[in-house]
Amino acid sequence: MSDTRFSPPVTTPRSPEEETGGPAQTGARWPLPEEAFWSEEADPHWMAPGELTEPQPAIKDDEPPAKTPAKAPAKGEPAKAPAKKPAKGQAAAKEPSQAAQERRPRQRPKAVADDTAQPQPEPKQEAQPARRKRDPYLDNVKFVLIALVVVGHSLVPTLSADSSRALYIFIYTFHMPLFVLISGYLSRNFWNSNAKTNKLVDTFLVPYVIVEVGYALLRVSVGQKWSLTIIDPAWLNWYLLALLFWRLSTPVWKRMKYPVPVAIVVYLLSGFSQIEGDFSMDRFFGLMPFFVIGLVMQPEHFEMLNRRWIKILGVLTILGAAGVAILLAPRAKLSPFYFKASFQDLHLSWYMGLGLRAGLLVCALAMCFAVLALVPRGETWYSDLGTRTLYCYLLHGIPVLVAKEMGWLEFPWLFGPLGVLAIASSAFALAIVLCLPETRTVFKWVLEPRLTWLYRRPSRS
Repeated sequence: MSDTRFSPPVTTPRSPEEETGGPAQTGARWPLPEEAFWSEEADPHWMAPGELTEPQPAIKDDEPPAKTPAKAPAKGEPAKAPAKKPAKGQAAAKEPSQAAQERRPRQRPKAVADDTAQPQPEPKQEAQPARRKRDPYLDNVKFVLIALVVVGHSLVPTLSADSSRALYIFIYTFHMPLFVLISGYLSRNFWNSNAKTNKLVDTFLVPYVIVEVGYALLRVSVGQKWSLTIIDPAWLNWYLLALLFWRLSTPVWKRMKYPVPVAIVVYLLSGFSQIEGDFSMDRFFGLMPFFVIGLVMQPEHFEMLNRRWIKILGVLTILGAAGVAILLAPRAKLSPFYFKASFQDLHLSWYMGLGLRAGLLVCALAMCFAVLALVPRGETWYSDLGTRTLYCYLLHGIPVLVAKEMGWLEFPWLFGPLGVLAIASSAFALAIVLCLPETRTVFKWVLEPRLTWLYRRPSRS
């Protein structure tokens, strides 16, 4: 039987949770790392793993170990002094490592196992983790919102009708705030990726210029005057510039202790200033709280909205909001629902303006969370369409503008509940077509150009 000091350590396999360290893995793991016990520093008689030792005679428990005769010193070599005996009170004071080794149970080393033992199979290599599948939940939300964007823009020619105006107010109370909130949530790790940083130019600036020029040419083709001001976005193009500046401000918000209260204060105080629409600054401040709220949200916050009582509360919130929109439609102004008008533009006193902005913020957030609670979380027939909402957003203005100029949205029968249903159905079908993969194939070179020649390649470490 060989000395156990030279036996390789036995460790228990760890589960994947122990390897990665879950929420409960806050202290030292067991077993401790192998180096803690089996290293040159811990064991003075350390030998390389697998190295065989000379056979040692068996030692009986009741027989004292045999003394090894002292070796005579070689000729010319100084004699070594005899080892001193420990004092009476120090007899048990042995080396910690040596005492621990003597207390260990003697085991047979693996290197001298019986020939009859079966060879151990080589451990199989762990399979590479599968690529995480895209979560369809946010894609479902985005498609619902982009369909509402098309419906809202299509209702503009019929806003003199109360039914159309009520649906318009209902949509504009939450659809862009929720879009901005989702954009903030998806911008949490935006600056951690070079590819995403490059999209600041590829997906925002270049498409912005192209769309601005395209809509200017389209307006001329339908009989309007030529007008092109790059710093003042036309119509729906404001969102690209506003999102660009929101994402540029992301590092500032992530450094703050209380980003949401600060964003709300800035949102309320911005109503005192008549901020112009250049570079979408009016919308930048008007919708800022929603972007920051999305920026600080975590996946568990969305899971909290998946409870049954919250879904029931969401249904009641949506129904209540629809009823309020019907009541407000005959006399409510539409300017506050664009989240950009100042108190002076709304002809309100400072305290009425602050109250209106605060009330809109609360109502918009309530409806946003209600929609997030009610949208399906699993795979649906429109989940894939939600991955291409950029194309629908930038392209739907062309057929809508043509329909307005041609008078297709001004037929008398459209000014009523039946007309609202017809416009909403047609807009929903248009949203589906513009989110198809074929649409992306045709317009990808314009709306998602690959400007790889414009950027420096990351240096190799």
